[in-house]
Amino acid sequence: MYAHFFQFVRHTWRLVAIVLAATLAVCSAARGQDAADSAKEHGRILLVLPFDNATGQPTLEWIREAVPEILSSRLASAGYAPLSRADRLYALDHLGLPPGFQPSRASALKLSQTMDVDWIVLGSYQAAGTKIEAEARIVDVPHLRMSDPIRASGEMGNLIALFDSLAWKLTKQLDPQFGGSEETFVAAGANLPLDAFEQYIRGITEQDQAERLRHLQESVKLSPNISAAWMALGREDYAEQQFEDAATAFAKVTGNDADALEAGFYRGLSLMFSGNYAKAEIAFGGVARVLPLAPVLNNEGVAISRQGHDGTALFRQAVAADPTDADYHFNLAVSLKRHNDVAGAIAELAQYLKMRPTDSEALDLDTAWKDPSAASSAEPLERIVRAFDAVAFRQASVMMDQMESTRLAALTPEQRAKTLASQARDYLSRGLLREAERLYQASVTADGRVEDAHEGLAEVRERTGDTAGARKEAQAALELRPTASAYLVLARLELSAGHLDDATRDAGEALKLNPNSQAAQDVLRQVSARQGQGKQ
Repeated sequence: MYAHFFQFVRHTWRLVAIVLAATLAVCSAARGQDAADSAKEHGRILLVLPFDNATGQPTLEWIREAVPEILSSRLASAGYAPLSRADRLYALDHLGLPPGFQPSRASALKLSQTMDVDWIVLGSYQAAGTKIEAEARIVDVPHLRMSDPIRASGEMGNLIALFDSLAWKLTKQLDPQFGGSEETFVAAGANLPLDAFEQYIRGITEQDQAERLRHLQESVKLSPNISAAWMALGREDYAEQQFEDAATAFAKVTGNDADALEAGFYRGLSLMFSGNYAKAEIAFGGVARVLPLAPVLNNEGVAISRQGHDGTALFRQAVAADPTDADYHFNLAVSLKRHNDVAGAIAELAQYLKMRPTDSEALDLDTAWKDPSAASSAEPLERIVRAFDAVAFRQASVMMDQMESTRLAALTPEQRAKTLASQARDYLSRGLLREAERLYQASVTADGRVEDAHEGLAEVRERTGDTAGARKEAQAALELRPTASAYLVLARLELSAGHLDDATRDAGEALKLNPNSQAAQDVLRQVSARQGQGKQ
């Protein structure tokens, strides 16, 4: 009954693992064979299970589901392929197990083998007063080995940082050569308020729909920048056919991951069902620019047609991308007939009828189009794809990543390093420190003589509070080529340490290289202000 589900999970995530291994091998020329061998032997597909609530406190039960959310997110940014919560729940459901099932080690191993994952992470947490301690273990599924306990502890108010730290320790256990810093992992969740995150978790785990909505609305009210909460809220509104509210929620989902693409797709649908075809066209077009899959192209064509314009080109692209879908042929037929290509319309309708020979609407159209004297039927409407195929999107995304890996492999080490550093800069500009760090490190590995990579790593280390690491990378960048950005990192570090003369010197060097640098002038103003306070 559920064999098809496990088949597509295996296929999709195996593709993900292959591309991750290929990318890591390309990005790590100095130790590429080790990475490839490790990926071949172990794989990178993970299943993070809810942790056991050993506190005895029902009010802390929500942390069970919070753990996989945090750990999966951080492990994904480190290059692993964690299965989603939806995949896990689907698997449990089709195994006849409840969503809150807490597996034993034996049943967890059985579940992971059934889903064909390489690693599972399981554990527990307990509390004493305001303190919380978590313990995790990693199961190497192919070799049936379990790691020693990996622990992290801290204040309840710092729960997100605690599990970010645990994620880093798990990553180091999975890959002892992993070069990412713990500070970067912790910084990834630094701007996520705990109360808003708790409301989000409660919003995705409540059984009652009204309660789910209440928690999710409270989450985005407390912190309007939680994309995951907006995504969940959009799904709830869409399911209740509150399409205008759904479109607003989906528009708040940011990033380049699958959620953002899914949000764009459902935003397009929400706008379409609200009658806002122009904005629906823009929404579908945004998704198509990233992944031009047939459902997206089809719906973009429908949105264009509903505005009285010609969507034929997009319907042709949809048919070319997936000629086995009958509705794409139907839509192309309708569009061709509307724009006076009767012969083409009849031919496409014939293709549709081969797949669905009993469709009464299509049969009536076929009769009317072939015999103009026949009673005309009502003007047919193009058909909309109403469901997001997450598996198809994952597979297409993986193939694009694979193409990018192949392109990187063909570059010289210097070109590869510069390309990776440029990609990392984009992540850094959006505050995605973990992703930026990984690409900058890959750039340094490809060619350590590219100053942009050291300069970028210096900024990452500075933002995450790793003063020594930031200083080291800034100095490495300056040894290769003096840049204003590297001097600015040093100037800010000296300012924070109270070394005002050194901060002045470094800011001055930055201004020599970039006389219009507002950041360097800000440092000098802060130095002047502090010196004035000292005199007073």
